[in-house]
Amino acid sequence: MKFIVLLFGAVAFSLVMLSGFSVGRQPDLVLRDAALACLGAAFIGRWFGQVLQSAFAQTLAARQAESLVVPDKISTPPAPALPPALATARPRGTTPPMVPAPAGPAPVTARAR
Repeated sequence: MKFIVLLFGAVAFSLVMLSGFSVGRQPDLVLRDAALACLGAAFIGRWFGQVLQSAFAQTLAARQAESLVVPDKISTPPAPALPPALATARPRGTTPPMVPAPAGPAPVTARAR
């Protein structure tokens, strides 16, 4: 905070002093105006520093609160729908499952004469 106040004051003092001397004003008037500009800019810098600190504190609190929230369910994105032809396809290198033969008498396939 002190750094911001000092920075604003020093920049304002320097700008007013340089601009006053560059136009040829009297040194006592230039230094008076520069001192007033330094004081005004220091107050503005103090206000700006407080606003900046407040914004950082709010952001930090929001991020900490967000990280503490535990979701009820961990949701995974749904798998993309496959076309019907691919939905029933088997992966390569697998064999179809063995289906047991129905129980009962053996079927007659060829008749003996």
